[in-house]
Amino acid sequence: ADSLSDTLKKLKITAVDRTEDSLEGCLDCLLQALAQNNTETSEKIQASGILQLFASLLTPQSSCKAKVANIVAEVAKNEFMRIPCVDAGLISPLVQLLNSKDQEVLLQTGRALGNICYDSQSSKEQFASTNIAEELVKLFKKQIEHDKREMIFEVLAPLAENDAIKLQLVEAGLVECLLEIVQQKVDSDKEDDITELKTGSDLMVLLLLGDESMQKLFEGGKGSVFQRVLSWIPSNNHQLQLAGALAIANFARNDGNCIHMVDNGIVEKLMDLLDRHVEDGNVTVQHAALSALRNLAIPVINKAKMLSAGVTEAVLKFLKSEMPPVQFKLLGTLRMLIDAQAEAAEQLGKNVKLVERLVEWCEAKDHAGVMGESNRLLSALIRHSKSKDVIKTIVQSGGIKHLVTMATSEHVIMQNEALVALALIAALELGTAEKDLESAKLVQILHRLLADERSAPEIKYNSMVLICALMGSESLHKEVQDLAFLDVVSKLRSHENKSVAQQASLTEQRLTVES
Repeated sequence: ADSLSDTLKKLKITAVDRTEDSLEGCLDCLLQALAQNNTETSEKIQASGILQLFASLLTPQSSCKAKVANIVAEVAKNEFMRIPCVDAGLISPLVQLLNSKDQEVLLQTGRALGNICYDSQSSKEQFASTNIAEELVKLFKKQIEHDKREMIFEVLAPLAENDAIKLQLVEAGLVECLLEIVQQKVDSDKEDDITELKTGSDLMVLLLLGDESMQKLFEGGKGSVFQRVLSWIPSNNHQLQLAGALAIANFARNDGNCIHMVDNGIVEKLMDLLDRHVEDGNVTVQHAALSALRNLAIPVINKAKMLSAGVTEAVLKFLKSEMPPVQFKLLGTLRMLIDAQAEAAEQLGKNVKLVERLVEWCEAKDHAGVMGESNRLLSALIRHSKSKDVIKTIVQSGGIKHLVTMATSEHVIMQNEALVALALIAALELGTAEKDLESAKLVQILHRLLADERSAPEIKYNSMVLICALMGSESLHKEVQDLAFLDVVSKLRSHENKSVAQQASLTEQRLTVES
């Protein structure tokens, strides 16, 4: 450790007078120290203030630029060193070195830039204000060797997580390069080509995660990039199918794009893709295609079109999937499709296989996402169909207790969906559901929701609507009488929310008349 502090002192002097031999020696010592204990050595480097000197050693004229870049790459493996590297002004000289012809310099410079911007928002902000995007794309276009291209990819990927840089990369023509790579490598089975195809198509999808860059490439659905990506979906290459479906899911982030794509036959392409993967269980492709369909189903105008194209049948083929990510997207897609579509909701709600699977997934304790979506779909089937048959199917499959539990969710939106569904059950099929509502302790739960100060106004409102609806059942009516509901309800008459106060008066009358 003492030799390390000597090295750092010596470096400060030699970096200024540029005595080449002793400088090389000092840098070698540093690299050795970093290899032995990266964190500790990095802390000492930072404390010594030597990073500021590195900028002058990273110029094209400097004979030790590769070693210095290597040291920067090593220290930037530590999160606490990334901002200091930016503050020491190392980004600009490193970007300039990307024009070097020397392999070693390029390799170490790429590593250094990649590590500095890895996972760090603030360093990416600084990158956005340099011309790194343009330099990297220019450099990329010149490269023929696989290793060099992969190295540039490694710098590009973390940078492309910043939206400003995404746009700069798109404007610098990166997309055209990536499409070119895909074109060249799609039929090759060479290891390197397969890697490059994957890296290139993944990066393409990443660029589409930015709203501006995505819209620029969509070009109203006329864009050559969009058309090219469409052609990936029917390809025989799984990596391209995956990237194509993910790209569509990203293009489908606003209503305009979704409507355009559905009108231009994208749904059929995605359904064909899903069909090819029902049996082989390629989870990533299934998940991506379902994500795209779910997003496409959000605009109201698309729902009926997708339903008549047979999307529900295509999606239901994956009911038997044991993979939570696929289950999650399947549920989300169905829930989007039946929103305000009474006929479709009724058809699905009478599908015993589906309802039984939903009830099973409502108990998926290990997968909160799947559990939440199953509950929400159960409730949606009732709310959108308002059908007695659907309610009977759900009662018979044991779904009532889950809707009651959902009324106690920590998410207000889910509580509300549950209460509205339960009110419809009470209004349409109270006799059928009575026993299950009783054993799920619904009346006690409603009492708790009304008494709790923290319940949102709409929760209080819907709980009172539901209490009134339950009065039609003798046993539930008795439970309401046994718990002092009048006290809680009359307090709510002075609630600041008008609807709550009004509903409290009505509920109070019902309770008084019927007692």
